[in-house]
Amino acid sequence: MDILIRPIITEKATMDSEDNNRFAFVVDRRANKLEIKKAVEEFYGINVEKVRTMVMPKKVSIKYTKSGMVEGGKGAYKKAIVEVRSGETIDLYSNI
Repeated sequence: MDILIRPIITEKATMDSEDNNRFAFVVDRRANKLEIKKAVEEFYGINVEKVRTMVMPKKVSIKYTKSGMVEGGKGAYKKAIVEVRSGETIDLYSNI
């Protein structure tokens, strides 16, 4: 799958998946909501109700060391929150 990069497994995303049937994924920045919905339905074999997307900005960090300033950080990425039909679920931990 070129669209789905990886699921987001954090404490907040796990609570959201248990309470509201919503799962978070890092997706390709060029993908739109319809492509994300189709990719999740094909890969996991479930029905998707709603897709919400957001582009997370890049984060720059500067560290002051003996040898001078060192710049680094994380690049920007697109995050998708996928709401699954009630009664269905995605098992993200089966491949670990």
